[in-house]
Amino acid sequence: MSFPGFAASANGAIHPRGAHNQMTYVIDGMPISDQLTGAFGNGIDANIVQTIELFTGNIPAEYGSKISGVAHITSRSGLNSGRKLFGSTEVAAAQFDQVSNVTQAGGETGRFGYFASVSLQKSNRFLDQVSLDNLHNGGNAERGFARLDYQLGSADFLRVNLMAGRSSFQLANLRSQHAAGQDQRQLLRDAAVSVGYVHVIGPAATFDSTSSYRTSIAQLFPSAGDTPVTAAQARHLSNLTLANRLSWLQGRHEWRAGFDYQHFPLSENFSFGITSPAFNDPDSDGFIPTLLAFDLSRGGSLFDFSGKGAGNQFSGFLQDKLRLGPWVLQLGLRYDNYRFLVREDQWQPRLGLAYHVQRTGTVFRASYNRVLQTPVNENLLLSNSDESAVLVLPEVRATAGGALIRIRPERQNVYEVGLQQSLKGAASLNAMFFRKDITNLHDNDNFFNTGIIFPTALARARVRGAEGRISVPERRGLSASASFTHYSVIVDPPFTGGLFLGSTAIELLASGPFVIDHDQKLAVHTVATYRSRTGFWTSGSLRYDSGLVSNPSDPDEVAQDPDYADLLPYVDLASDPPRVKPRTIIDLAGGYERRKDGVRQWEVALQVSNATNRIALYNFQSIFSGTRLVQPRTLGLRLRWYW
Repeated sequence: MSFPGFAASANGAIHPRGAHNQMTYVIDGMPISDQLTGAFGNGIDANIVQTIELFTGNIPAEYGSKISGVAHITSRSGLNSGRKLFGSTEVAAAQFDQVSNVTQAGGETGRFGYFASVSLQKSNRFLDQVSLDNLHNGGNAERGFARLDYQLGSADFLRVNLMAGRSSFQLANLRSQHAAGQDQRQLLRDAAVSVGYVHVIGPAATFDSTSSYRTSIAQLFPSAGDTPVTAAQARHLSNLTLANRLSWLQGRHEWRAGFDYQHFPLSENFSFGITSPAFNDPDSDGFIPTLLAFDLSRGGSLFDFSGKGAGNQFSGFLQDKLRLGPWVLQLGLRYDNYRFLVREDQWQPRLGLAYHVQRTGTVFRASYNRVLQTPVNENLLLSNSDESAVLVLPEVRATAGGALIRIRPERQNVYEVGLQQSLKGAASLNAMFFRKDITNLHDNDNFFNTGIIFPTALARARVRGAEGRISVPERRGLSASASFTHYSVIVDPPFTGGLFLGSTAIELLASGPFVIDHDQKLAVHTVATYRSRTGFWTSGSLRYDSGLVSNPSDPDEVAQDPDYADLLPYVDLASDPPRVKPRTIIDLAGGYERRKDGVRQWEVALQVSNATNRIALYNFQSIFSGTRLVQPRTLGLRLRWYW
């Protein structure tokens, strides 16, 4: 989050440049575009990362599907380490009964290299809490990773990656749910394997091919005390990817071409019913008649859905980086053909231009990208099914001709201008302005603060933003950076696909253009680190967020609700649009690293998150994200041994 372009949301979710969470992570050639946040999917273990390249603008043509942000990750390897065995073990503990362990080992022998990592975690604040009390919020997670490298010959290399993860956790309760004995739990599992082959064709050309398979399972388990609704889910998503790349140099040209094939089978099982007679009361103004058949407190029955399906996507691209004196041209063209529930294809030019003024150390740049973003796969079958149409208000269905419209891919035209300026070698400045014009904006309807999401689409959106970053390289042990992000996201209804529950949908359909909850006026993040020659170090970060958009709730009604009344001081419901109030979070850390003859032996670190114990909200009763609070002050200690 120290890089510009992102708004922080709950449970590790991010909004890259006004998008909901449309990120793709490419790990050694294996793309992962699932929603990897705490409530929906297991995240990537940061301990396996050797290098990371982050794209939020002027996305190269080789990337597609979900590319509001792309993180290209190279994992750690034992090859070329010069040691048969190396490794480390880390143990950490913090408040909220947090304990964790990370153990890693690697090495090489002859042409063979290996690296493995295992991480374990337990916490009584596993996800961001939904109330000040942090009720029913424990969980644990385990993750494993292995990379095997083998040099077949002087020009051929083979790589195998294995990874798997599991997390089991409680879903955080509101006070009323805790009093009723609600005990909902969620289980997330995933496993993946990828095989990569690289052939050096000559001094100026290489061919690489990656075949990967990843599968993930998400399960929600209900309890006897569920209120105001009970729900169960079992969702299974897999992805088979075949990716081939050819790269070659030709004079001033750096060419790269490729072809990808993806196959993604899904299965989904979902059920829910209303358990509280006060919820969806027929005598209330917000009564939703379509849900009455599933009101268990009034003699209704459970809504049940079960579905299976499989989709395919074919992609190809050609890109060139051309250097002409002070000019650099990036010329790319991508084609995507998406076939799942709907069929759609698009040619996508990706064009970039940069000019270097060597005398002043200034680089001016501009780019245009056309993008086709495919729908999220989580609960896509349910949100596009005829069975789920009965859950949607008649007024909402009427805008779609009386039926549920299937979600189509999102189309974007993205424009960006920027500059990079060297500040006499002491620092560098990077600034940019961007604009997105979007058709069929993708978003999610969050189901009652749970890990269940319903994909939705809205007609159009306009995103305008500015970003900047100042970086100060290390000098006499001190390094620092500061970044800022501003963007606005204006959405035009109506809903053009997917499943949206609730009477709020009518208000959105009738209100005309509105500011969606991805919108944030300003985010500022500063980091400073000092490392002494004796091994001691200290670091501090400050992050300011002006606040995401919240639900336009009635303050008087909120004040009478024991679940939310004490959160009123942290949200501004009188502003237009309503927002959670601004927050400034300060994190501090310090430690000591012991070295002998230049080799690390052990290290110790103390960290304080939210040092001022600022009470703040990520979201408040958001129709898309629910309610979540920022982590309170947390002290932690970490010890690590190297061998």
